[in-house]
Amino acid sequence: MYLPKKKLEIYSYNNLMKVCEIFVSIQGESSYVGLPCIFIRLSGCNLRCSYCDTSYAYEEGIELMEEEIYRKIKEYGVRLVEITGGEPLLQYKEVLPFIDRVIRDGFKVLIETNGSQSIKNINTKAVIIMDIKTPGSGMHEKMYLKNLDFIKKDDEIKFVLTDRYDYEWAKEFSITHNLFDKCKVLFSPAYKLLSPYLLAKWIIEDKLSVRLNIQLHKYIFGDGLRGV
Repeated sequence: MYLPKKKLEIYSYNNLMKVCEIFVSIQGESSYVGLPCIFIRLSGCNLRCSYCDTSYAYEEGIELMEEEIYRKIKEYGVRLVEITGGEPLLQYKEVLPFIDRVIRDGFKVLIETNGSQSIKNINTKAVIIMDIKTPGSGMHEKMYLKNLDFIKKDDEIKFVLTDRYDYEWAKEFSITHNLFDKCKVLFSPAYKLLSPYLLAKWIIEDKLSVRLNIQLHKYIFGDGLRGV
């Protein structure tokens, strides 16, 4: 069993997490788009969105000790880390102390979450990138809206839009919940379902204070590839 030489923390570095994949790529979404980033994709998801492109993460994966994961990301030499899924907060008890450790060691940490799990106790130095599911996803009634009380100014809320109805729904939701003043708001066209051109046109016409958020990695590496 590996034990760090420095004084042990209050949790064990041998905590197990089920991991689908770990890789380095160019960040394809959020306001960090274009930056080299380490992705830790945890296994398991409680939602089944109509447009899901990572369904392999529902079940696929292996259990790794925290120390194994940490050593792996240290090897890459990149200081931006995104913990994603699946839904990473399903492994809440294991992932929260890992987030604390990685931040403490000088990494910038992004947490991509589907909006159905509480973000209340996540380290405030982490950037939350949280979905609000639209009607087109089929999962919009699964959101934990209490999370809106915990969102910080530098956090990001993402709407994946499948059509004009989703757009109008997301716009009304953002206004009703005062999101434009609370955090960064991202509008994303569902890949191959909504034209980025149309979405850009609607945003410009309505003068919305949102970021158009396309999945840049799919345009760079192509659709269907993993580990990018």
